Amino acid sequence: MLTVAARTPPDKQSFQTVLAPFLQQDGLPFARVLAGEDIQQAFAEHEGLFGQDDIYSTPILLWAFLAQVLRDGKGAACASAVADIATYCQQMGRPVPCGDTGDYCRARAKLSQPALRQLVRQTAADLEERADPSWLWHGLHAKPVDGFTFTMADTPANQARFPQNKEQVPGVGLPIARACAIVSVATAAVLDLAVGPYEGKETGESALLRGLLEGLQAGDLVVFDRCFCSYMMLALLQMRGIQVCTRLHQRRASDFRRGRRLGAYDHLVTWTRPKRPDWMSEELYARIPETLTLRELQFVLSEPGYRPKVITVITTLLDPQAYPKQDIASLFGLRWNVELDIRSIKQNLHLDHVLCKKPAMVLVHLWVTLLAYNLIRTLIVTAAAVHGKQPRQVGFTRACQEVLSAWILLSTGAARDVRGLWQYALGRIAANEVANRPGRIEPRVLKRRRHRYPLMQRPRQELRAKLLKT
Repeated sequence: MLTVAARTPPDKQSFQTVLAPFLQQDGLPFARVLAGEDIQQAFAEHEGLFGQDDIYSTPILLWAFLAQVLRDGKGAACASAVADIATYCQQMGRPVPCGDTGDYCRARAKLSQPALRQLVRQTAADLEERADPSWLWHGLHAKPVDGFTFTMADTPANQARFPQNKEQVPGVGLPIARACAIVSVATAAVLDLAVGPYEGKETGESALLRGLLEGLQAGDLVVFDRCFCSYMMLALLQMRGIQVCTRLHQRRASDFRRGRRLGAYDHLVTWTRPKRPDWMSEELYARIPETLTLRELQFVLSEPGYRPKVITVITTLLDPQAYPKQDIASLFGLRWNVELDIRSIKQNLHLDHVLCKKPAMVLVHLWVTLLAYNLIRTLIVTAAAVHGKQPRQVGFTRACQEVLSAWILLSTGAARDVRGLWQYALGRIAANEVANRPGRIEPRVLKRRRHRYPLMQRPRQELRAKLLKT
């Protein structure tokens, strides 16, 4: 039976108000993954606490910003965020702000980006540490890695920090950023993320991943695509005691007639250390082993309606008895889950295009979005644990809807039966399982065009001048 401790008034909890809509209460599994004290400590460490006695204080801003992200994350939601704050203040007997969104936007820019990143990493790490053993892969914490891009408002400041694609005409393209994320297979939470310009020296996905290696732990299992598959990347991970499973890079040939045979299209190979790359120091290069013993295996993917696809995988899991070939193939298939997770972040939380006009605010918006995503994932993991399911069986969109439906109600403590509301919400979330539709094929066409305007191919100033002449 689910038991829940009595709640204290939200106005005496400060940052605990932020977590109230995400069911972070005693008596629930994973209730202490992130507490109000943890949020306050993170902002205090980075000197991000402000306006404790004002309307737009750090707790209120973070609470409203999370609601804005879960709604649509766009400019129109700023008015909704101010309306949420006004309703909350009215319910709590505090001064109510005016309807102008300017004060809210200016105060929102004060949120500490390092503190937000710390909270994202802390939430995901705690979830991963407390994950049920049945959610792991062969007892290992599998962590897929993948990259993605997102655009932002076309302003001079954003263009200077995240320039548009060089192939686009100036004034036509949008500033674009590249990100690399590490995601958990067990909980689907974002463990860490690095972001940089789309083009330029040391801005590729491999360079971003190298900046995230400090956050990985010995014994982890990293899964990534072939763009990350290089001798130096595998060596750096092995030096940290991290296992690897990756698709073979397209420029590296494979020959199953050589090496030590382990089975059909399964053998051990030896790679030799290449020359030192420009980004690597001589001291680090001297520590890189001269050879690597790796396991190379090959399997075929078959989908109805498509030609069979041959996949060659490189891994540091060398024991064929402990890690059979079919299990390795299924492990690499789990890597596709990270693409679905990123799709949820970009589409459901609208991170594909950010309307912020300054790079600093773009990064704040990014980390608030990831924090909202991890909090929703905490809610999903809780529902899965209560109802005996796998977290990845539970849909993401329904969990967002459940949080939004009770946002003000739980934050202000106005719910009459909080325990019953939580049980009902967790049941609805757990009941919304992700559909399994093998072999489903849908053509990428629409009956109705949603955007009837042509794409911009010339700067807006030129097009406006042409209209004025005519």
